[in-house]
Amino acid sequence: MKYAITCARILVGVLFIVSGLIKLNDPLGFSFKLEEYFSPAVLDLPFLEPYALALALFVVVLEVILGVTLLLGFRIQLTLWTLLATIAFFTFLTFYSAYFNKVTDCGCFGDAVKLTPWQSFGKDVILLVLILFLLAGKKHIRPLGTPGFRLWATLVALVACIWFGNHVLNHLPVVDFRPYAVGKSIPEGMVVPEDAPKPVYEYRWKFRVDGKEEIMTTLGDYPEVKGEFIGLEGTREIQAGYEPPIHDFTMEFDGQDLAPFLLQRKNLLMVVAYDLAKSNAEAFAELSRVTDTALARGYAVVGLSASSKAATTALKDTFNLHFPFYFTDMTALKTIVRSNPGVLRLEQGNIRQKLHYNDLEELELPPLDDEARFDLPLKRALDSVLELDQKYRAEMDFESWRKQVALDSANLRTIDSIMAIYGYPGKTLVGVPANLAAWYVIQHSNRIDEFLPQIRIAAETGELPYRLYAMMLDRSLMGQDKPQRYGTQGMSYFTGTPEEVSLIWPIEDPENVNARREQAGFSQTVEAYGKDLFGPEFEYRPYTLEEALEIRAKQNP
Repeated sequence: MKYAITCARILVGVLFIVSGLIKLNDPLGFSFKLEEYFSPAVLDLPFLEPYALALALFVVVLEVILGVTLLLGFRIQLTLWTLLATIAFFTFLTFYSAYFNKVTDCGCFGDAVKLTPWQSFGKDVILLVLILFLLAGKKHIRPLGTPGFRLWATLVALVACIWFGNHVLNHLPVVDFRPYAVGKSIPEGMVVPEDAPKPVYEYRWKFRVDGKEEIMTTLGDYPEVKGEFIGLEGTREIQAGYEPPIHDFTMEFDGQDLAPFLLQRKNLLMVVAYDLAKSNAEAFAELSRVTDTALARGYAVVGLSASSKAATTALKDTFNLHFPFYFTDMTALKTIVRSNPGVLRLEQGNIRQKLHYNDLEELELPPLDDEARFDLPLKRALDSVLELDQKYRAEMDFESWRKQVALDSANLRTIDSIMAIYGYPGKTLVGVPANLAAWYVIQHSNRIDEFLPQIRIAAETGELPYRLYAMMLDRSLMGQDKPQRYGTQGMSYFTGTPEEVSLIWPIEDPENVNARREQAGFSQTVEAYGKDLFGPEFEYRPYTLEEALEIRAKQNP
């Protein structure tokens, strides 16, 4: 009996210490789990959500201290009854989660060991039995050392837990068990192997056989039943398929996921702020300085947040932030970094550094030369394309124009092959002004509509000035006899009158076009642009589409 009690004592004590220390390494993560339990969909205790972090710290420190006092044999009566109350509460939670399928991971061992709800419940039942066994045989528990030693050892453990918890809250977890740890690759974490197990579903089919309704169950195949098919009663997943470590990471702009393009960047600084309303506002003043330095050294900088576009725009204006924000799921952002805001430095999707906002001075921004920043052979090829694109364009004679048409055709074939391999060759890949080469070639071609989606992605990810996408979009819309968006396209028509008719092609929502132009990066209003295009006497008039089409129809052949 004595040996059995000793084994149970060591097992329970070590498990409580290990479980508590793993969660104490990441108390913020455990607080997120408690918020999930407190949510209306689970226990419906939303009034406890503001206290989730404080409760998380109390619970994990209590776990460690109970494990320590059990091993020491300190205040054993109080320790055992507190252990019993604690494990009874945890057993209820894990049973509730498993039975009602409310919380798929109890967080018992943080992100270090993932248990299913029923595994968590089974673990707690075993601990409950062991603690009851210890209570029954408590007379066999022999204290270690003197009473003074046990008291001081407990106090030292308590102080160490408080210090450690405070340290990781103000910095980052000492050990990162998540798929976004330093050294991990985000793109690789999203890959599903070809031989990965697929989910298995149970299908319930309803038939009428001999006048009676019957339910047939299969794993997907249509049942061979001699009867009248009524309908599919429902499906149920009976075996989960493979889920990659990273399965909810996106970087969205206007509903389009740009993560595959942004994660290709050689040197990327990622600012993560899952909820701007809960962010440390003072940190953004320092972040503005840090990100400006990164941009000046050639790094690409992006922000990720689950907050609204209005909130991110206001933040950028307040703290003079010179980088775009993309939308990412809040749960994913909380998982990436336990800091709001936090900073990651990546190389083509590989995480090289991760920092709490209190440690921004530790950010490493190695100087980048052209060889480290750009694909130099591709850059030289695009520099040549850019030069050839303008070689004869300024000449007015027929022979020069014929030569330019031949060069345009050759350039378009080159851009075709480059974009098939790299996508749009933008600023991060080839620098400035080589990033403009593909745009010029496409703008001078008859294939604008084909390439426009890739031009949009390049503009929205900062690889190309947005105003160039705006110009190409306007040209595409005008070519389809639709109103343009930014007022960049103008035409002159000879209609048989003494003078030609010059006009800015009709604009969608003309009252707000100048606001759109400013947002897109144009420095002129549409009125000033019209004078530059057609001369100082030109006065802008917002033609309707019907009027413009009528004027064009009158043009002399």
